[in-house]
Amino acid sequence: MAGGRINDDDVKAVRDAVPIDAVVSEYLQLRSAGGGNLKGLCPFHDEKSPSFQVSPSKGLFHCFGCQEGGDTIAFVMKIDHLSFSETVERLAAKAGITLRYEEGGYNPGHQRGERIRLIEAHKEAAQFYAGQLDGAEAEIGRRFLAERGFDQAAAQHFGVGYSPAGWDHLTRYLRGKGFSDKELILSGLSQEGRRGPIDRFRGRLMWPIRDVGGDVVGFGARKLRDDDNGPKYLNTPETPIYKKSQVLYGIDLAKKEIAKSSRAVVVEGYTDVMACHLAGVTTAIATCGTAFGGDHIKILRRLLMDNGSARVIFTFDGDAAGQKAALRAFEDDQKFAAETYIAIAPEGMDPCELRLAKGDEAVADLVEPRTPLFEFALRQIVGRYDLETPAGRAAALDEAAPVVARIKNVASQHEVAVQLAGMLGILDTQFVVKRVAQLARWARDRGGRGPAPAPGPARTAPEMRAPTGPSGPALNLRNPVHRTERELLKLALQYPSLVSPAFDAYGVDEFTAPPYAVVRQIIADAGGAEQGISDAAGYLARVREAAPDDRARALVTELAVEPLHGRTVDEAYAGDQLVAVRLRAVDRRVRDVQGALARLGSHADPDHLAAVQNELWVLQQYAQSLRNRGAAAL
Repeated sequence: MAGGRINDDDVKAVRDAVPIDAVVSEYLQLRSAGGGNLKGLCPFHDEKSPSFQVSPSKGLFHCFGCQEGGDTIAFVMKIDHLSFSETVERLAAKAGITLRYEEGGYNPGHQRGERIRLIEAHKEAAQFYAGQLDGAEAEIGRRFLAERGFDQAAAQHFGVGYSPAGWDHLTRYLRGKGFSDKELILSGLSQEGRRGPIDRFRGRLMWPIRDVGGDVVGFGARKLRDDDNGPKYLNTPETPIYKKSQVLYGIDLAKKEIAKSSRAVVVEGYTDVMACHLAGVTTAIATCGTAFGGDHIKILRRLLMDNGSARVIFTFDGDAAGQKAALRAFEDDQKFAAETYIAIAPEGMDPCELRLAKGDEAVADLVEPRTPLFEFALRQIVGRYDLETPAGRAAALDEAAPVVARIKNVASQHEVAVQLAGMLGILDTQFVVKRVAQLARWARDRGGRGPAPAPGPARTAPEMRAPTGPSGPALNLRNPVHRTERELLKLALQYPSLVSPAFDAYGVDEFTAPPYAVVRQIIADAGGAEQGISDAAGYLARVREAAPDDRARALVTELAVEPLHGRTVDEAYAGDQLVAVRLRAVDRRVRDVQGALARLGSHADPDHLAAVQNELWVLQQYAQSLRNRGAAAL
């Protein structure tokens, strides 16, 4: 706060000057709720139908789902995690109101709220970088843009700039604007050098990254020179105002059109966003150096309003990395109520390359919905197997069926299951449909927690819930079953990259020791082992927090630090543990089905008998594939 408490009359003036519907509309789409009120999807909790209401005449909001409510100031405080003073200062700046402070009078810039100061530093930095783009040194940057079809007007529209190659040009500039060294380091614009702060970004092309409210919160920096030993793209580090999992490049420019058209196009880079917007696809956005994930979906859902016609189109490169990114996106597909599609340009070009080669119309045509994301994901899975052999078809079915089972709409799920049978060349379509429906039931029985049950070990009437805490007798590590399960959990906690993504498809019931079943469930509740690949420390913290009690938490900690038994802990060793646990689960299920067949006898219903025999055949083929091919069959 600047020198003291903000004058009460000024607070009232700010509250009256900034309409609540205008502020809320920067974060979510609002529609008429009747009686002069507006409604939308609540930004403070996940919901499928709008229970969040805004009353412009009263200047208030209220969610009938989570009971959050208040005025404009309360809304901004909660959604942007600001203090009262920071919020009033931010809204006052938008409304052009000069604030007065009690106890010492008005003193702008002195002890302002942390977020406000960091936002102001980024605003100044964006203006500085943009100005540098016209200089002689930035010729290499202007040439980079021109080679990709972007003129000066395009650079200005997106605020593209240039960071000088010297050590501290921006740092000295911002010091002159009254920012302290502590603020510059905290903002991520500067970093510690041998003799004090130096610029984090030097000799690079700069893209300002704005939040949904339009404030610059970070930068993306593109390498231009061969003698720059840094990464191709360097982004702002995590700061109090920049969380890469919660920002979408271009969202400030795209949000109104996304809300209006109920359509969003997700591309991979800054130049792709520019190319799309200049080609008339003004709903394009991109993630900033991270995979598209759950927090990004929350931002889009509030703009799309989850109506039945909402569409999200992903445009990933056609190479292996792009295909992997598409499959990662599909992992979160069911968090959308929107229909999701994938579009891959001819010859694997990205939208920027496509615009250069074939013009604006080709870019606009590319993002017309092409292939449903689920279909693309299934074809990627099925394509890895030899469908000419029974074992290949069985293994492909075991991996693909859980994907189909996650489709929430029952009619769509049935239709896609029929399509899957056709992809696999399995003539008994009903067998595939029933298999998918069974997996979907398992997921519902588990209350929707974690991934769908794993391929392979099927049950006709399972109880999938794990015990609420470790129980039963002490585990004998000489038991090879328990020892392998323990080893696999240790790998999932200590070396998640070695067992991902296969481990996250394993069901709780594949761990026969009750305490280990609990740990498997805890990892699922924390988001899965794949979450630990990029952030090991944060991943273990999330897993420990997900434990239902201290006893389970202690077991997680124990497994996270206990040495592994393998002399060499590598992909081969991890694959052996994955196969051993899965194969035992499949063998258990084979015995169950064989027993069921024996009980049916010769007078059983022919259709039921054929279904059980089919299931036994699939399981036996899968078990044989695991024995012959090891981890490649997972």
